[in-house]
Amino acid sequence: MVTKPILVLGATGKTGARIAAQLDAKGLPVRRGSRSAEIPFNWNAPETWGAVLDGVSAVYISYYPDIAVPGAVEAVEAFVAQAREAGVGKLVLLTGRGEYHAQQAEEVVRHAGLAFTIVRAAWFAQNFSEGALHAPVMAGVLPMPGGDVQEPIIDADDIADVAVAALTENGHDGQLYEVTGPRLMSFAEMAEALTVATGRQITYVPISFEGFHAALLETQGEMIADVLTGIARETLDGRNAHLTDGVQRALGRPPRDFTAFAMAAARTGAWTDAA
Repeated sequence: MVTKPILVLGATGKTGARIAAQLDAKGLPVRRGSRSAEIPFNWNAPETWGAVLDGVSAVYISYYPDIAVPGAVEAVEAFVAQAREAGVGKLVLLTGRGEYHAQQAEEVVRHAGLAFTIVRAAWFAQNFSEGALHAPVMAGVLPMPGGDVQEPIIDADDIADVAVAALTENGHDGQLYEVTGPRLMSFAEMAEALTVATGRQITYVPISFEGFHAALLETQGEMIADVLTGIARETLDGRNAHLTDGVQRALGRPPRDFTAFAMAAARTGAWTDAA
């Protein structure tokens, strides 16, 4: 039985909030790691790390704004060293598929001398329902670079399920779970699925990476625009246009389809005008 708290970094983010909620539902002690938490945590303030690490059994590591940004690998390395000194027993690291710097961070965790699991994820479906691409969908468009490239987009609920299993069950130590959805989809096909789910016309608009950055700059600010455009430039070249079995191996079930995600998000009001 887990008696020490599990630290969930990014506890207000897409995956962290889901993981923390699941751990709560299981009756497990959770310490939420965020700047607004009871014990504040900030990646840019190492002096906050010691307090959140004190007495925890395991840590879910997600780096804000993204583990592929400059400086992330060094920050993760310093944090992992502090976690080891604090007596943490297990690390679960979230990374991104096809991202060079993200995979450098994986090597940091692999060689930390602690039990670990790596969850390497495709693009999140929730980017369209609660992320930076929500506003365009509400406006009836899906402006994306990459042309006809296909992406095995994944539901963040699946990522959370895999992470929770790794944090709370035996048999996941040393595993790399590369998690994707069950099929490859173009952004045009995603727009069609969103049209059906929302009941409003969502039109795919192919744009350049420069246009993508400019659009994000208007609604998300410079940091998010830079991060998402950088990831798009790096990964939307076909390198990730294949499926993997990470969800099946971790959970013994297939991943959820994008259509199921879209219908469920619509039922919760993700794309109502009030949202």
